[in-house]
Amino acid sequence: METKKKALGRGLEQLFTNNVIDFDNFEKEIVTENKNDVVNIKLDEIRSNPYQPRNTFNEESLKELAVSIKEYGIVQPIIVKKSIKGYELIAGERRTRASKMAGLTEIPAIIKDFTDQEMMEIALIENIQREDLNPIDEARSVLNIIKLRGFTQEEFATKFGKSRSYITNLLGLLNLPDNIQNMLVKGMISQSHGRVLSKLEDKDQIELLANKVIKENLNVRELEKLVNNREIVKRKPIVNKVQEPKYHIYENVISDKIGNKVKISKNKIEITFDSVKDLERIMEIFNITIGDE
Repeated sequence: METKKKALGRGLEQLFTNNVIDFDNFEKEIVTENKNDVVNIKLDEIRSNPYQPRNTFNEESLKELAVSIKEYGIVQPIIVKKSIKGYELIAGERRTRASKMAGLTEIPAIIKDFTDQEMMEIALIENIQREDLNPIDEARSVLNIIKLRGFTQEEFATKFGKSRSYITNLLGLLNLPDNIQNMLVKGMISQSHGRVLSKLEDKDQIELLANKVIKENLNVRELEKLVNNREIVKRKPIVNKVQEPKYHIYENVISDKIGNKVKISKNKIEITFDSVKDLERIMEIFNITIGDE
């Protein structure tokens, strides 16, 4: 009969207070493992974390992990939470899937109680550094953590060891139409192609260019040239969309700086923001303060 012991770790709160999150020892940070904490549970009693942000898994990578598991076993136990029927997976989705592929019926695990928000945060953090995570799933993970923790993009970038411009460009991918996001997920266009397309507003134009990238195998520089020089054959004329090419460059530079959509026209600069907090963040970037001196 299984014996359940609490595996008490430093906890997520203390983990998030670190200047930079230690991904190499992430699971050890949230649980303190000893031999008595690890129990074997049946794989068919485990269901995926309901907050798992990853929608796709690299089959080749899972097969490689399954081969390793067959030869060496499970090096690090998964983390689960007891549920009404079996267990909910908290950390170790790839190990669990690969273990099933390897033909195992049981897997070593640590059982720990977590709240729903903690389960979501752990799933997001666990996935965010995976090399095989597609850019759209990564962007959604980043956005969810930013919302859950109230981080600015700058704070997130620092804690997760990313550059601010990388995070800004990554989140910009979520502004793309769903069918273009699906092209990114499938690898039909690259993340860099997506970054260039995300600067555009016209959905028809975005789709036209994305299909042109695929059909003509355009590299990123060629796509940028098309966008910057407006050498695009549009499906139909767009009224009042004439803009000097140099303005688009300025829009991109400012947008990369502040992380928000920027539009320049008729001697005006328009900056889109979604909350007072977001506006205050933009003011801080521009080193503008409001209040009594």
